[in-house]
Amino acid sequence: MLSAAEQAQHSMTAQPSTLERVRRRYWGRYVASAAIIVVIGYIVAAFARGQIEWQTVGRFLTARTILMGLVNTIVMTMLAMALGITLGVITAVMRLSSNPVLSSVSQGYVWLFRGTPVILQLLLWFNLALVFPTIGIPGVFALRTVDVMTPFLAALLGLGINQGAYTSEVVRAGLLSVDTGQYEAAKSIGMPRLQALRRIILPQAMRVIVPPIGNELVGMVKLTSLASVIQYAEMLHNAQNIYYANGRVIELLIVGAIWYLVVVTVLSFLQTRVERRYARGAGRASSRQ
Repeated sequence: MLSAAEQAQHSMTAQPSTLERVRRRYWGRYVASAAIIVVIGYIVAAFARGQIEWQTVGRFLTARTILMGLVNTIVMTMLAMALGITLGVITAVMRLSSNPVLSSVSQGYVWLFRGTPVILQLLLWFNLALVFPTIGIPGVFALRTVDVMTPFLAALLGLGINQGAYTSEVVRAGLLSVDTGQYEAAKSIGMPRLQALRRIILPQAMRVIVPPIGNELVGMVKLTSLASVIQYAEMLHNAQNIYYANGRVIELLIVGAIWYLVVVTVLSFLQTRVERRYARGAGRASSRQ
């Protein structure tokens, strides 16, 4: 008979093939998976048994009004993001400036537009005529603000300027991620600050900037739906006009959801391709180290 110590030593020196293999049980994983399947099944069954006219969904999926709203949504997304990125880059550069006036103005801009709801900003732009009845140069020309501030322009300014406040923080983080030696090297060869930013700093910062900007672009697609409150004819607004007339609320909302998912899927795919493009240089750099 072997003592307890000898048995323990024998088990430690035993060959792996002679040891009993005990399969680990992931009970928490099994329970969570079963619960998720039950919930998904319940939701699918609810939609299947619900009073939903799927023929109506198919008919309005390619309706001219819905497609025009889809085009308006995409156009507004691109223009608002272009305005937001432009303002964001300018504001980020101002924030990093040694000029206290420029730095303070950029901080105030970010504070104001990040601190108020987007829907409130849209309503303010749309009702700007209550504050400024006319817009123009005194003694030269004057235009009625109510004629100038259309739903399209109000939505563009509201979404674009708000986006610029968020984008500025993304760009600022990207600029700060670049090693300070790059700034010093550009300064040592006499390169002006703006030229250094354009040719040296920004290209390196893009690897950090692109992923969150791509995420903001996807978010902007859905954010344009808020413009329906100021009567901009984007997709949700047009879908609402249709179900106000025919009463098929869920069907038209499903149509809108399908198109939003299609647009977001395409943009997510493009975002992945762009991220891979800017990540190639980083991969080569890390492999050389």
